[in-house]
Amino acid sequence: MKKSRSESTDRESELGSPARQPVTRLPMAVRCVALSAVLMLAHFPAIVFAQSSCPGIHVKIPNIRNNAGSVACALFESPAGFPTEFLHSATNIMMIKIRDSEARCHFLDIPPGTYAMAVIHDENVDGKLATNFLGVPTEGYGFSSGAKATMSAPSFEAASFSYSGQNLNLTIRLNY
Repeated sequence: MKKSRSESTDRESELGSPARQPVTRLPMAVRCVALSAVLMLAHFPAIVFAQSSCPGIHVKIPNIRNNAGSVACALFESPAGFPTEFLHSATNIMMIKIRDSEARCHFLDIPPGTYAMAVIHDENVDGKLATNFLGVPTEGYGFSSGAKATMSAPSFEAASFSYSGQNLNLTIRLNY
């Protein structure tokens, strides 16, 4: 004997099956947008708070005049040779290519201490800051801690910063 639909539903309820609730179906486009939002928000903290996995001093040099040559970043741990003798006196030196008017230097495995940094835009790739006949720089230069060159280069103390051994992000803007 064939049961009607209502008899079948009544019988399931009598046997202890959970009662069925009506399901509200959302349009496919709404479901896709909601799923996309959930996936993006799930990765939001990782994107916003991302840091390099290796502790170090990370330097960003924005607004470089052109992509010619390279950028030299010199890290000093003492006043000796700062900033003019970076090839001989710097603790660490890094030459970086310029990409889209910006460069980044990453100094990893640096012990805690007090440091100063000098950066030059070595447009002619000769390893030094080019100057005119009066001694005025013709290539870009910059220093950590916002130290400025007036009649001469700033002192180590003016450009110095403390490094704790953790990630440190610096931005150094070049002067032309």
